[in-house]
Amino acid sequence: MGKFLGYCCSICQTEYGPDEVTYTCPKDGGNLDVVLDYESIRKQISPEALAESSDNSIWRYLPLIPVDDPGHLGTPLRAVGWTPLFTPTRLAQHLGLHHLWLKDDGRNPTASFKDRASAVVIARAQMIGARVVVTASTGNAGAALAGMAAAAGMPAVILAPKTAPQAKVAQLLIFGAQVFLVDGTYDQAFDLTLEAAEAFSWYCRNTGYNPFTAEGKKTAAFEICEQYTYAVGVVGEPPLHWETPDTVFVSVGDGNIISSLHKGFKDLLSLGWIDNIPKLFGIQSEGSAAIYNAFINGTEEIVPVKADTIADSISVDLPRDGLRALRAATQTNGAYLSVSDESILKAMQDLAREAAVFAEPAGATAYAGLVKAVADGLVGSEERILVLNTGNGLKDVQAAMKAAGEATVIGPTLEALKRVLR
Repeated sequence: MGKFLGYCCSICQTEYGPDEVTYTCPKDGGNLDVVLDYESIRKQISPEALAESSDNSIWRYLPLIPVDDPGHLGTPLRAVGWTPLFTPTRLAQHLGLHHLWLKDDGRNPTASFKDRASAVVIARAQMIGARVVVTASTGNAGAALAGMAAAAGMPAVILAPKTAPQAKVAQLLIFGAQVFLVDGTYDQAFDLTLEAAEAFSWYCRNTGYNPFTAEGKKTAAFEICEQYTYAVGVVGEPPLHWETPDTVFVSVGDGNIISSLHKGFKDLLSLGWIDNIPKLFGIQSEGSAAIYNAFINGTEEIVPVKADTIADSISVDLPRDGLRALRAATQTNGAYLSVSDESILKAMQDLAREAAVFAEPAGATAYAGLVKAVADGLVGSEERILVLNTGNGLKDVQAAMKAAGEATVIGPTLEALKRVLR
């Protein structure tokens, strides 16, 4: 495949051919970056061609994704991505911001950002002839894999901690995946998945560990730039050139989403389609803040924590893509912030009531981070800011009820209704 040259280790910078490695660097276990052939890509696609595309999914960017066309037309596998970009005016006013956008990835087929990675991993699995795909997940990655595997007719195995929200476990089961609830943490489920993949010759989708997860998630960066360009109305005469927001806020657990956004922006910069990369702000829960701790301490050594947060999707002891996630902020002049569970619940409420976006705790964490950044003077009122919601609130109904409060129970009479209204 001309557009896929191989891999480069994010730690030691050793380069490998496309068929030399599968997951991580054999020398130091570092996460691998997929190396693309930008010259070949420029010959296949351009912003002008994309402007004419009727494919409103991640597959509109197929020349920039190192897999073959996955097929399965007319299935949810072909409906991943191209999620809406909103202008939440009331939220902006409350924060004293003049330029705010909200991208809602809770609108994906299985209601989370993770569909991007799973769709590309399924395409890669087809290319290499894998028979079974396996992943560890607190819920969203597993649901995404189960859904995409169902669309492709491929068996999937999911290992999730038994504490995963029931709504997410239901998704795993209804899509037909073989589900095992591990009596332990996400990190223990992750390690067990690696052992199982090796023992049974399954293809492992695990976040960060599989380099193709980033290649799926980076498509959000492509969409951000393309959609933002048209949203702000700066489209000029050909050759077209994409604009970028100044700052992007995203929640962080394992670290693979923010590192993938960074990779996507770097791809576009290398192609000459954008002039600069936005500042990336990674937001972690105070109860799961290993990368934030490293950022505050000015080190690249990421020390595991004992994760405990309402935001289960970003509840991680040891971030598996921590180094690249840390560098996504430091190399773009961004930052890491940590926020409390209470502020996350408040953010869920604000997003729903002021922007009509129902976010799960992990998705709302990004907005909670923006609130804190404004309060701390880390962003200016004229800054062009984009917040990324990574999952739908129906993923965790229990947390949603905490954020929303209780409904009022009344008798079945008009007088009863009048009494409570008074």
